[in-house]
Amino acid sequence: MAANNEVDAWFKRYENPMKPVVQRVRELVLAADPRIEECIKWQAPTFTYRGNLASFFPKSKQHASLMFHEGAKVPGKHPRLEGTGATSRVLKLASVAEANAARRDLERLVKAWCDWRDEKAAAVKPKKAAPKKK
Repeated sequence: MAANNEVDAWFKRYENPMKPVVQRVRELVLAADPRIEECIKWQAPTFTYRGNLASFFPKSKQHASLMFHEGAKVPGKHPRLEGTGATSRVLKLASVAEANAARRDLERLVKAWCDWRDEKAAAVKPKKAAPKKK
């Protein structure tokens, strides 16, 4: 998926020591699957596909922090995700090198999300109208 102009503009204004890491994670997520899109929600870059996948926490200065809104529910094992709650998970990466090392894990996570959302959409089949009586 191509970068979003609104997100590009957000990055031009973004002042944070983790900016290069956040930008690299953005590149990796967008390259992971062509179904992924991005926008600005909650005043931060957010990745979407049939729902909200993840949003950056832009105020973090120790690492790039990407919150996966339903990270606990995404099929498969995703060991880089932190958290123990029933829903969200967080990915924290402290350097561009660490982001690059996480590339394959991010690709698996993004693909698992997209496939899961497609499966959910396919399971919701529209009801056919009842045949008309003669």
